[in-house]
Amino acid sequence: MSKHIVVDPITRIEGHLRIEAIIDDNNTIVDAYSSSTMFRGIEEILRGRDPRDCGLLAMRICGVCTGTHYQRSIEAVEHAFGITIPKNARIVRNLIQGSLYVHDHVVHFYHLHALDWVDITKALEADPKKTVDEAFKWAKVAGVNPWVADAAKFGEVQERLKKFVKQGRLGPFAKAYWGNPHYKLTPEQNLLAVTHYLQALDLQRDAAKMMAVFGGKQPHPQSIVVGGVTCVQDIKNPARIGLFKDLLMNFRKFIKQAYLPDIYMAGTMYADEALDGTGGGLKSFLSYGDFRLDDTGFYNSALLFPSGVVLNGDLSRVYEFDQNKVTEDVTHAWYEGDKPLHPFDGETIPKYTGFGKKEGGIAYLNTKEKYSWIKSPIYDDHRVEVGPLARMVVGVAKGDKRISEYVTRFLKNGNLPTKVLFSTVGRTAARAIETELMADIMVEWTDELAKNVASGDLSTWTEFDFDKVSKDAQGYGLAEAPRGALGHWVKIKDGKVANYQTVVPSTWNAGPRDYKDRMGAYEASLIGTKVANPEEPLEILRTIHSFDPCIACAVHLIDTKGRELGVYKVDTSCAI
Repeated sequence: MSKHIVVDPITRIEGHLRIEAIIDDNNTIVDAYSSSTMFRGIEEILRGRDPRDCGLLAMRICGVCTGTHYQRSIEAVEHAFGITIPKNARIVRNLIQGSLYVHDHVVHFYHLHALDWVDITKALEADPKKTVDEAFKWAKVAGVNPWVADAAKFGEVQERLKKFVKQGRLGPFAKAYWGNPHYKLTPEQNLLAVTHYLQALDLQRDAAKMMAVFGGKQPHPQSIVVGGVTCVQDIKNPARIGLFKDLLMNFRKFIKQAYLPDIYMAGTMYADEALDGTGGGLKSFLSYGDFRLDDTGFYNSALLFPSGVVLNGDLSRVYEFDQNKVTEDVTHAWYEGDKPLHPFDGETIPKYTGFGKKEGGIAYLNTKEKYSWIKSPIYDDHRVEVGPLARMVVGVAKGDKRISEYVTRFLKNGNLPTKVLFSTVGRTAARAIETELMADIMVEWTDELAKNVASGDLSTWTEFDFDKVSKDAQGYGLAEAPRGALGHWVKIKDGKVANYQTVVPSTWNAGPRDYKDRMGAYEASLIGTKVANPEEPLEILRTIHSFDPCIACAVHLIDTKGRELGVYKVDTSCAI
């Protein structure tokens, strides 16, 4: 008899996400539904505002990827006004955004996702001396020396864990599915990963400092304005550029000597799931492209991550991206609307219809009707996945030399076939590959900035006549947030915002079924997943976390009348 399980809330994410799954007699997921159960909004707040202020408001869409919303909003206005920013501003924006990437990806793997692969309790059974052997083994696969290979250090971490357990102070390690048979690392591998987990807590602060060097502060940078950047004194001061590079080099060392080896270790131990395609999902991918490498202006520049669309896992063909083909459907979302709309014409009119049946004290989603506050983005009538895996797949399919080199080297070192990319393991590995690539090119960008400033170019802002360019304009800021394709669309009339819409990465990935009843990326990725114990849906968490959900980004609506729409009581007994 099939089982209908509910995981709500999905923890270790940003925002509020619910997953319902139908599991058959073989404990295999045969149907799944993704729902955002809370809502908030920015777009309506932006109507009537000065478009030059939108960036500072739009960054509040998210509490994590603030800088990327900030930059996209500023760039949407710049695109509407036809502004090309100076070289220094372009490089600084790349460095701020790059800092967000390496920070976000490392924090995601160790502090949000690792506990889906790592059984903390097994680390207590490890031999610290044998853990040294594991550290060398996986560092060798990555072609580096290990970040830490000290039995005393591993023993110290193990003792620290024992004290946590003895005192009952498990903190973020509490209420997990420890001992689940689908954990596959050895005790020594678990201890190695836990050691890196704790060290990453300290090191991630350096990545935050990097953003603050040029952004003014973190997580909400302040130095990006329509036309350029304001961190003039930081750009002119060689010591500030030197500080940024010092922080980057140390963080880059951790990425290469700890993060990459840990991914090789997990990829090898969970290779069976990678090879059978567990979590593969849609296998259709979209990238807007991002990180301009020259100064030829919006959507003309060479890009670090190329734009494009790959459908059905076919790497032999790439479709050029066209923003006119982006639409959002609300058939199964709690909004008014009867057809997919382009973001320039998008609407956010709430139509909350509630949940469906109630059984055993549980209210279930009404999946035949509307069941989420997230809309369903569609590209050229295709459902697609966005994110690091999409960027790597599109890059390889387009023959991008740099991306192909990093992806090929990872697969070769791990002795893995290309098909493993289309899995939960592959999605997690793609984020690590991208992190190494980003850390490397950020060194080049830092040197490029220093060289350009030393040549005497101190320009940071492009002048424009606001009254002239803001009479009747529209534009879009399309780029790649760490989680995937992010777009801000703005219409401006008589110097004020007439309409504003965002389509964010987690909207693409977490959206419910569309008007053709086609699944979104989260939903499709769960189909066929084998669950060891339906009472402990570890496998659902593992796959959903591999997308790095950011649900607060994905919904953007407020009740302007302040009405209470519901009361929610979170049962923490099911949280981990």
